[in-house]
Amino acid sequence: MPIVTIQQFPRDLAQKRELAKRITDAFSDVYGTDPASVQVFFQEVTQENWSKGGQMGVDRDTAQ
Repeated sequence: MPIVTIQQFPRDLAQKRELAKRITDAFSDVYGTDPASVQVFFQEVTQENWSKGGQMGVDRDTAQ
């Protein structure tokens, strides 16, 4: 059973539905798996829980 984990900033529910459908379709097409066996987990990270280059995400907007 394929399990896909996506880490991202918060997104609209409609976008996540579409992405989950496309990922499921891709696994089914390529691996020949039953779509019901594909699981997609969304882990949404806010800017205060993320950093890049040692700078917190919440500080990146104000530093530019």
